[in-house]
Amino acid sequence: MGIVKNDKKIINGWAFFDWANSAFTLVISTAVFPPYFAANAPDLVPVFGSNIDSNSVFSYSITFAYILIALMTPMLSGIADFSGRRKMFLRFFTLLGSLSCIALFFFEPSTHLFTLLLFYVLGTIGFGGGIVFYNAYLPEICTEDQYDAVSAKGYAYGYIGSVFLLLIILLMITFNTSLGISEILAVKLGFILVGIWWLVFSQITFKRLPDDKTTPFKMSFLKKGFDEVKIVGKQTLAEPNTVLFLSSYFFFIAGVNVVILLASIFAKDELGFESSQLILLILLLQFLAAVGAYLFAYISDKIGNKKSLMIQIMIWIGICIAAYFTNSVMSFYIVSVFVGLVFGGIQSLSRSTYSKLITDDMIPLTSYFSFYDVLTKLAVVLGTFTFGFVNQLTGNMRYSVLALTVFFILGAIFLHRVKIEKV
Repeated sequence: MGIVKNDKKIINGWAFFDWANSAFTLVISTAVFPPYFAANAPDLVPVFGSNIDSNSVFSYSITFAYILIALMTPMLSGIADFSGRRKMFLRFFTLLGSLSCIALFFFEPSTHLFTLLLFYVLGTIGFGGGIVFYNAYLPEICTEDQYDAVSAKGYAYGYIGSVFLLLIILLMITFNTSLGISEILAVKLGFILVGIWWLVFSQITFKRLPDDKTTPFKMSFLKKGFDEVKIVGKQTLAEPNTVLFLSSYFFFIAGVNVVILLASIFAKDELGFESSQLILLILLLQFLAAVGAYLFAYISDKIGNKKSLMIQIMIWIGICIAAYFTNSVMSFYIVSVFVGLVFGGIQSLSRSTYSKLITDDMIPLTSYFSFYDVLTKLAVVLGTFTFGFVNQLTGNMRYSVLALTVFFILGAIFLHRVKIEKV
């Protein structure tokens, strides 16, 4: 039985996966784990005979994780498309990611740094690997006129839902003495809670989405995923506006992801933020991101996706320049307000805009989103490597943040050349 489009129960069930897995991006990738790592890891880490700044090592670990995801995604999407096992892989990556979060509890940055980063990488793969299967449901569960609203609902569920968990962790950290535990133990218990949260709430999605229609596995499925991505690539190259949009997306999403993944380390090392301050900052960002997702969906409905995205890119350029000159907690909070507003909107509109550009119904949807997801992961690779390299070269993360303006400027240049009406 196929999916009934615009069914409220199915759409809400789909959106609950954002509610479940966004705890990883909020707590592990953004708010709690990066500053925990920065505070407890040695300043320099020996790697292949050289001493490398630990923050650069952290950035490179993200680069490594996303390289693996980019390599795996076409193969996995091929298996999902041709064997009908989309939900199965969504379950697998959920299990991998949630258990990896729990494993972070057992290793210390000071004594087991690379083991700790291994599970961080595995958790990142669990999160990133499942996204392509999740995203591919969007054009199947709703009609095109609902893409913006449903995409925004997914992100909003993620932003709002994950805040509940972060609040619990904030209370544990703030009142750790009353609970009879240390602050570090409170932080580490948060990693376990993320794994449980991810695993439990994803069951709502698995229950409401239709079961897989499986066919016997064949080794040829491994190759078909790459073949399908090549077909999508050729189809994309034949459509100039799609090429221009994806070129723009590649650069600006590289900058967006670096800011979100590494902002807490910047705040910790450059401005001396405490753990509780960082969590309060991220809570503010989450609220504003949910508002921003709906705000820019509304704006795009009035002036078109292209103009709405361009406005957001301009704001991102201003954010990077302002962050370079930021020298106080209050000024960083002000910059963060703008980050929150455009963080949710630019991701949501990018996903829905790409959905609108899909024109060939003969190619499986998972393959289109596999191509989109590979592009996203390669953008993260470029962004995090650039951030780590500039930091290692200059010894100052402010220059790394300033370098991100190049990505947004290139994104704006390509987007300006896109010639499509209200997309």
